Amino acid sequence: MTPDTMGLTFLAFCLPFLGALVAPALTRLLGHNAAWPLALIPLAVFLHFLGFNAEVARGEIVTGGYAWVPSYNVSFSWLIDGLSLAFLLLISGIGTLIVLYAGGYLKGHRHQGRFFSFILMFMGSMLGLVASDSFLMLFVFWELTSITSFLLIGFDHAREASRRAALQALIVTGGGGLFLLAGLLLLWNVTDVTQLSLLMSFGAEVRASPFYLPLLFLILGGAFTKSAQFPFHFWLPNAMEAPTPVSAYLHSATMVKAGVYLLMRLNPVMGGTPAWETILPAFGGLTLLVGAVLAIRQTDLKLMLAYTTVASLGLLVMLTGFGSEYAVAAAALYLVAHSLFKGALFMVAGLIDHETGTRDITKLGGLRGAMPVTFLAALLAALSMAGLPPFFGFLAKEEIYVALAGGSLRAIAFTAAAVIGNGLMFAVAFAVALKPFIGARVETPKHPHEGPALLWIGPMLLAVKGLVIGIFSAVTHALLTSPLASAIAGKPQTVTISAIPHVGAALLLSALTVAFGIVVFLVLDKARAAANRLVEDIGWGPDRGFDQVMRGLVRAAVSVNRLTQPGRMEIYMTATFAVVALALLVPPAVYGEWPRAPVWPANIPFHELAVMLLAVLGIGAVLAANNRLTAIVALGIQGFCVALLFLLFGAPDLAFTQFMIETLSVVILALAMTRLKLTPRDHRSLREKIPDAVIAIACGLGFALYLLRVTQGRFDTALTDFFNLYSKTIAHGANVVNVIIVDFRGTDTLGEIAVVMVTGLAILSIIRIRKGGKAGGEA
Repeated sequence: MTPDTMGLTFLAFCLPFLGALVAPALTRLLGHNAAWPLALIPLAVFLHFLGFNAEVARGEIVTGGYAWVPSYNVSFSWLIDGLSLAFLLLISGIGTLIVLYAGGYLKGHRHQGRFFSFILMFMGSMLGLVASDSFLMLFVFWELTSITSFLLIGFDHAREASRRAALQALIVTGGGGLFLLAGLLLLWNVTDVTQLSLLMSFGAEVRASPFYLPLLFLILGGAFTKSAQFPFHFWLPNAMEAPTPVSAYLHSATMVKAGVYLLMRLNPVMGGTPAWETILPAFGGLTLLVGAVLAIRQTDLKLMLAYTTVASLGLLVMLTGFGSEYAVAAAALYLVAHSLFKGALFMVAGLIDHETGTRDITKLGGLRGAMPVTFLAALLAALSMAGLPPFFGFLAKEEIYVALAGGSLRAIAFTAAAVIGNGLMFAVAFAVALKPFIGARVETPKHPHEGPALLWIGPMLLAVKGLVIGIFSAVTHALLTSPLASAIAGKPQTVTISAIPHVGAALLLSALTVAFGIVVFLVLDKARAAANRLVEDIGWGPDRGFDQVMRGLVRAAVSVNRLTQPGRMEIYMTATFAVVALALLVPPAVYGEWPRAPVWPANIPFHELAVMLLAVLGIGAVLAANNRLTAIVALGIQGFCVALLFLLFGAPDLAFTQFMIETLSVVILALAMTRLKLTPRDHRSLREKIPDAVIAIACGLGFALYLLRVTQGRFDTALTDFFNLYSKTIAHGANVVNVIIVDFRGTDTLGEIAVVMVTGLAILSIIRIRKGGKAGGEA
């Protein structure tokens, strides 16, 4: 990659974030028409990455980036192969249509500029996620998608349901992100590489590692929560509280496929093991069935589509883990097909809601005449979702059955799951595409009419795209799906399936799926009632479980807070000093690293002995004091004795500082004591004093032993030599201590001064408020 191309690629990743900065101002200037110039941003990103298509189609991998922390091999680097390029084109291409769609859908909304900003940040986060070569950048963008999706799902923040859905999505996906972080760190530890492009050659080492299973569970924890696999599927339908442009983007090309992307990316490294080929198909197949059944019981158009997205994600995970070349090809085909038809159908659902005032399928009908363009887009997208030729969805479904069909019990089980799941999704597709448009006209809250071009241009283009790439499948395979399948498999792979049906097991299974789907569609009301009864009989579900877990966490936090924060200073001080004593005494006791007994010098000068004797007398004075004020004054004797020792050993600066600190401490404490209403003496019982005395003695003994241990070790003069050498040459100061404080650690000193200043201002404010209160009271 040339420097110019690297610079343009870096700019392409930055463009959505730059667009997010100007979106609010541009919207204030142009209103909803700001969608047109803002859509140029993802379009430019799409065209830039489309330029890599020829290289990637030849089997080449494009890498580049910039060093960030070279000492830790951390970089801002990208990896563009068949997998990441497919995602980059889907994210930016569909993102262009979503920005236009949002311009019409949110026309007149007072926060439309904010929405444009959020959606562009979300887009930039997803682009960075799927193209990141660095482990660290992958995790950073992974978490950014969670944060930006939180902002989008909770966009209507005045509604409690929106806030709950946003918080739920953030907690589930953010918690999974912590699993991913641990997995990436463990992967780094196992392979000693921090880049995905280098990781691809370490598959044998990873699979043979004793840490493989913990690594697998950590990676799956991140992927399953992000891509809504059972039992973490509940957050995705709840995210439908977001505006429809978010739903369409979220479900078609962005965050919900991030977990699928991660599994596909790591398939060459971690795939092919019994654990991989058992866990992924099992959870994927279960998610497929759960999502499809729950979709049937819905009447809200968006929820019907949301649950089919859960089912589709389960299907993708099942295929990724199935372990055959045909399964990989099927996953690649279905990934593209799903992005196109699901994005189109979500935008259709939003268009219906926008123009009629309702999304309830039982309250819609006869809209074909009033909304002909919308009906055509819905029908084309539904035909692809149903898997009928010559749409691209048909190619994906045929390849799925080629991959799964077999005589083993495992193959039969997963084939049955695919037939049932696809059949139910067939019924939902035509329910969304036909029920609102055919039949007798039903009165709706708003008079229906065709929406503006900003609303129907997106779904129409995506629906037609699903037809065109199905007809010209050979070109699609050469440029898109074959490189995509090759990247997932970790070796060259050619996808050859066409839109022309071929007689065989796959065609029979496809026909069975269509027949089953038609039957369910014809008895949709009965199927919905049956699904409702099934869910009601089960009762408890993961969504309710999430609320129970959150309530349990809150109760546990309150209990822990009451235990650790009772509001009594003596408890805090006792606990703090007890922990300090344990930290000082337990390690040497466990490891036997006690210091040697100190040797008393034979010729200690009299004045030094006098200072030490004075310190001991000061301790006695503290213990024998009749009141607290006397004890505070006597306590200052210890500090003054230390200052004298500094002075005797040739450190006048330290001695002066110690004198000042002790004087101010004694004065301030004495003044504070005179203002507090305290009893003259400590009336604690002996039972209360003994534990405090033990902790105090333990702390003193621990510090004494620690200092002995330190002084008995070899003195490292590296810092001393450095400061002696450079104090004059760099800082131009002869007093080394002053130079260290003012120059070498000047920022630290500035921080200390700032803390003192802020504290002083706070005290001054409190004093003035108190005086003002008194004055007001007297008046």
